Amino acid sequence: MLKNFKFHHIGYVTNKIENTSEIYLLAGYEASEIIIDTIQNVKVCFLTKEGNPRIELIEPIDEFSSVNKILKKSGVSPYHICYEVDDINLAYDDLCKMGYTPLFRPVEAVALEDKLICYMYKKEIGFIELLNN
Repeated sequence: MLKNFKFHHIGYVTNKIENTSEIYLLAGYEASEIIIDTIQNVKVCFLTKEGNPRIELIEPIDEFSSVNKILKKSGVSPYHICYEVDDINLAYDDLCKMGYTPLFRPVEAVALEDKLICYMYKKEIGFIELLNN
């Protein structure tokens, strides 16, 4: 990754946020409220625990949700790592030059205080999410 990328969270796709979060809650994580993101057509919940990575749980709302293919292929599983960047447009352009394929241009994310996000893919890395700082 680029030197100025800062780890933000690991994203898991799940059939049901409540079922997956239950295990983490027993391990001492705390859950945010569940947020509905109508742009990506998903429900989102963040799990946090001091000294541990932040986890994002993503549940499809319906058959048009952006994560359905991943859920069908892999089941409940981690599928992306999110990195915070100072300039998402610059990071987007840099990653494109490095051979990453963008899934979409940066858009606002309701679950992340309307900050800009985008997803990129590279076969050797998998999916990453960029979050504008």
